[in-house]
Amino acid sequence: MDGERHGFGEAQCACKLDLLPQFRGEEIDVLEHLDRLPPDPILGVMAAFRADSDPHKVDLGVGVFRDDAGETPVMKAVREAERQVLARQTTKTYVAAVGNAGFNEAMERLVLGQGHAALGSGRLRTIQAPGGCGALRLGAELIRAAAPDAVVHVSTPTWANHVPLLSNCGLRLERYPYFDPATGGVAFEAMLGALDRLPPRSVVLLHASCHNPTGADLEDGQWRELLGLVRRRSLLPFIDIAYQGLGRGLAEDAYGPRLFCAELPEVLVAVSCSKNFGLYRERTGALHVLSAAPAAADAAVSQLMRIARGLYSMPPDHGAAIVHAILTEERLRGSWEGELEAMRIRIQQLRTAAVQRLAAACPRKDFGYIARQRGMFSYLGVDVQAVRELRERHHVYLMDDSRINVAGLRLDNIGYFAEAVGKVVGA
Repeated sequence: MDGERHGFGEAQCACKLDLLPQFRGEEIDVLEHLDRLPPDPILGVMAAFRADSDPHKVDLGVGVFRDDAGETPVMKAVREAERQVLARQTTKTYVAAVGNAGFNEAMERLVLGQGHAALGSGRLRTIQAPGGCGALRLGAELIRAAAPDAVVHVSTPTWANHVPLLSNCGLRLERYPYFDPATGGVAFEAMLGALDRLPPRSVVLLHASCHNPTGADLEDGQWRELLGLVRRRSLLPFIDIAYQGLGRGLAEDAYGPRLFCAELPEVLVAVSCSKNFGLYRERTGALHVLSAAPAAADAAVSQLMRIARGLYSMPPDHGAAIVHAILTEERLRGSWEGELEAMRIRIQQLRTAAVQRLAAACPRKDFGYIARQRGMFSYLGVDVQAVRELRERHHVYLMDDSRINVAGLRLDNIGYFAEAVGKVVGA
């Protein structure tokens, strides 16, 4: 027995165990007075959905792509790339502090496009990050290191996790108007008016495409108008691109980042591979930093390596290796682009079908904006009481702000969803 090997028998073991209650009573209490926090809203909706046994339940809460079987599939290109990565892998040692160099370069070309002026300027640096969340946090920490008093201005509304990711490092956040509930589109004039009043060196967080949570995107002409304001007011754009390829297309969804990086001295771009590569759990992302000069770019990446070392030390390798293989092998790249396009088309078809079914179920309310929006998310435009009634009476799960994940719908449950909305909103 282990106790006998260490020189004490059963009686001595029991005696030692009897002392444990005394240790609990000592005044250590470093963690004892922590308050229990409420669950994250999205995680709470996920838990409630899982606990619901109703066969007709519909999950429109969690932001993952689903096929018509309700599954979040592994893309064929990802599966093949993963097989190749594992076959040629000879070590599990750390990658470099900035991550997989091939992945970083491939992501620069994916986001900015082949031949973009920034690629050969010497002013662009990229660091691999643990997901888009990690990229956002790295960018926030870099801003804080450069300008501790900087204020980050985020859209109203914005993705809920933007707030803790950016503010928990000590940055102050403010809001600018963005969404117009009356039209389901962008309140562009109000947005421009607010940004035009910001002091120089203010940071503005922008969604490149497929705005989360509204699905309301800037048009190309609006990006160009916004560029003039950003340049004139000396603002720092921090662009979040998490859904490239799921809105209008790979190039079209990156219009804003490509334009800004071609025309401005400084831009931060946080990139996620969770949605368009389906690599959610692999935590694969990158932060692109464009600086005014090569020396400033070198300084920025040195700061980022120090920041990363203090947060997570070294980046994960697996997802980045998969993405690198896909983007640099012609056959895999073609396969991935085809699958991504099919996902984009599916989401748009679901939007169109949802509008048609909602129009029949509740003709007094116009849901046409859902078909005009892009990406996975949209606002249903109902109050909290209606959201709770949809959950409790009809087993349709969405966020309290009425955000729905359109990609969570299926052709066989859109009718049930629309009928439930009709019963709550009123036909």
